[in-house]
Order: sequence, then C-alpha cells, then structure tokens
Amino acid sequence: MDPWIEKQERREMKKLKQHYDMLGFIADAHYRIPTGFPCGGRIIDEVSTNPKDKDFSPGKRYFTCSRFKDDGLHFRQPWVIGVQEEVGRLRKEVDDMVAEIAELKKLILRA
Repeated sequence: MDPWIEKQERREMKKLKQHYDMLGFIADAHYRIPTGFPCGGRIIDEVSTNPKDKDFSPGKRYFTCSRFKDDGLHFRQPWVIGVQEEVGRLRKEVDDMVAEIAELKKLILRA
C-alpha cells in the first residue's frame, strides 16, 4: 500500500479517536458540580431568560461552558441536578464515616 495513503488513514483514525474520547469525557462530565469542562472552557453560573422556565421559578440556573455551542461537545448542566448529585455523594461519604467512627468506638471500648 502507498505510504502516503497509510499516513492519511492514520491521521483520520487519530482524529476520530480524539473525537470519541471527547464524547466520553463529555458524558463523564455531566455528573456532579462541574469543576471544569473537557474543552478547557471556564464555568459560568448562568440564569436562563427563557420564558418557558419562568412558569415555575423566576429563572432556571445552569452551569454553562464559556464556549457553549449546541454541538454535543459543550453543554449546560442544570444547577439543581449538579447540586443534588453532589449532596448525595457527600451524604454517602458522611454515612461511611459515621459507620467507621462507630466501629472505632467499639474497638476502643473493647481495649
């Protein structure tokens, strides 16, 4: 096979791999409060001005990528969902610590 064609195919494969890796990173980034976005964009705490959001609250809040475009690689995460997931994770962590403290108390009392 022609070396030039092999090089072109390899470049195309690398581009596709980077694209699919980025999609995986985006899927993982949708959980909890974002600390950064895979594209490197900064986080903006945004309030929606959409009239559809105003029927149940004055403005819906989002964590938004500063480079937001509706292309699938940048996203807006509803603020409530991120906070709920983070609180759930923290509650589980506290419950684990409570169980560990109770176990340590039992060990101390046995000694």
